Amino acid sequence: MESKITKEELDLLVSLKNKQDQALYHIGAIESQKHAMLHALSDINKEVEDNKKVLEDKYGQVSINLEDGTFTEIEKE
Repeated sequence: MESKITKEELDLLVSLKNKQDQALYHIGAIESQKHAMLHALSDINKEVEDNKKVLEDKYGQVSINLEDGTFTEIEKE
């Protein structure tokens, strides 16, 4: 004789497995987006450093106010 769980129990197991698979799929998609964003951030950080060098070559070491563009020299100790 074959033993079986009830239809309701089977339906619940299948539903839970589907929810688990869906959650894992979404985690994978989010990790992929995170990976892409980390690469984009790395590119932005390089751009920031390159721009900082250009400004330092032009104005020296200064602190720039991002609201109005004014700057003050950074005192060397």
